[in-house]
Amino acid sequence: MGASEPVTCPIMADDGICAAGASEPRPVQRWAAGVACVAPAEIACEVPIAFEYNGISHAVMLATPADLHDFAIGFSFSEGIATPTQCYGVEVHEAAAGVTLAIEIAAAAFAQLKAHRRTLAGRTGCGICGTENLDQVLRPLPDLSAQALRIAPVALARAHAGLADVQPLQRRTGAAHGAVWCGLDGAIRCAREDVGRHNALDKLIGALIRSHVDTSDGFALVTSRASVEMVQKSATAGIAVLAAVSAPTALAVRIAESCGQTLIGFARGESFSVYTHGERIARRA
Repeated sequence: MGASEPVTCPIMADDGICAAGASEPRPVQRWAAGVACVAPAEIACEVPIAFEYNGISHAVMLATPADLHDFAIGFSFSEGIATPTQCYGVEVHEAAAGVTLAIEIAAAAFAQLKAHRRTLAGRTGCGICGTENLDQVLRPLPDLSAQALRIAPVALARAHAGLADVQPLQRRTGAAHGAVWCGLDGAIRCAREDVGRHNALDKLIGALIRSHVDTSDGFALVTSRASVEMVQKSATAGIAVLAAVSAPTALAVRIAESCGQTLIGFARGESFSVYTHGERIARRA
């Protein structure tokens, strides 16, 4: 499916055959009080996902083999490879060694990609492995300071309370990160999961793009720390408020401050810490 085709954005989605492999059963020894027994367990799958643009291999990520069309579009956009209108189509090719995402992009985007080529073979959801220079790490981001939305603490609490209901892979395996898109009232409208936190966010961004969601009318919540890559990816997607259940890094705070993004850490219920642009948090009268 191409990026320009309208689709609905269900809270949870999959890509058919690949989603069935998001986890696999395995008997384990379960110990308690010094006694062991054999019990069934679900293990999260982690497979190589190769990104191929116009027939040329670009990156290999280790990821959960689900929501792969979302992953292709979200990664391409959040990494500055191609805008949504420059992504013409995505084909998913499965093999014994992993999955290849064959992405067709516009000639101009492909020429730019070749000029700034890098290799991203590395850890699970690694954001900048193989980057060739500092300019590629700290790339220009859109200015989000003009977005005047306001988020109430009760909305953050509602979003946090709803996380468990939209993370089936995490419930089964205990090994998945989540990224969710929330309305200004805190209702979760779209969610994606992956063993890698960057991947989960890329999948969410891809889902929002494919559904033509206005990212100036809500906020994102992630179940991880807020690293600089998370700030960059979300800011690129026009998300002015990023909340994380864990802490941000110092570089993430600096980048969020400079691009006008509200960065929230330790978002757990109505308790949270605002690191940048706190004017978007609605104070009680």
